[in-house]
Amino acid sequence: MDLRLAGQGALVTGSSSGIGATIAGMLADEGCDVLVHGRSAGAAAAVAEQIAARGVRAEVVLGDLTEPGVAEQVALTARDFGARILVNNAGPFAEHDWESSRPADWRAAFEGNVLPTVRVSQTLLPSLRAHGWGRVITIGSRAVRTPLPNMVAYSAAKAAVVNMTTSLARHLAGTGVTANCVSPGVIVTPSMSRMFEERAAGGEGPGDGPDEAEIVAEYAPNPSGRLGRPEDIAAAVTYLASPLADYVNGIELRVDGGITGTP
Repeated sequence: MDLRLAGQGALVTGSSSGIGATIAGMLADEGCDVLVHGRSAGAAAAVAEQIAARGVRAEVVLGDLTEPGVAEQVALTARDFGARILVNNAGPFAEHDWESSRPADWRAAFEGNVLPTVRVSQTLLPSLRAHGWGRVITIGSRAVRTPLPNMVAYSAAKAAVVNMTTSLARHLAGTGVTANCVSPGVIVTPSMSRMFEERAAGGEGPGDGPDEAEIVAEYAPNPSGRLGRPEDIAAAVTYLASPLADYVNGIELRVDGGITGTP
């Protein structure tokens, strides 16, 4: 299927690895020029090289989005790049429960997941509105609807992201710019694998490291019977980025194997 994305420009924050890199690659496969963002010059350059090999334009912008002024500068670079698609993917997670979490942990969760999304979006929006077409797609989490007891601050921050998406879609009514959120379930990424390996090493799981069947049964039971892959999230984002999704606006699209059930 032709998603009619050829020639469009996209910024994917946090795209030097993991889900972000896969999103960037899938957008490139559909003909998008991609601005790769990350904090590691080497990792971002490697992803950009892979994207350029697909025959599209690829550039790199670096910076920690939690640092003052960086998010705005990244967005201005995206504007000059010609980005009409913004994927707010960057966002750290950390394990804290109600007993162990401290104000600094809550602050870090919101400063890492909420404020960069606001700053990048606010800075890029005037360009999208002037063009009369654009996409703002933010990555949420299955924790939005089923808060994780071991990630209480992260869960709350991601819930704010979904609320912001609805608000932004209404704010942009009639502009040709849509705002949507994709909420992943448990996705197999290097960082997720490391988390389960650390649990296993600490006696909280199988001694030989994480086993997908056991993780699904104990941590993420879902009707699909498996963990998610970065490609699952990238496919949803790519569809929402396309003109085929013009009538999809203000939604949270849960790509979680059914783990959260129906409303």
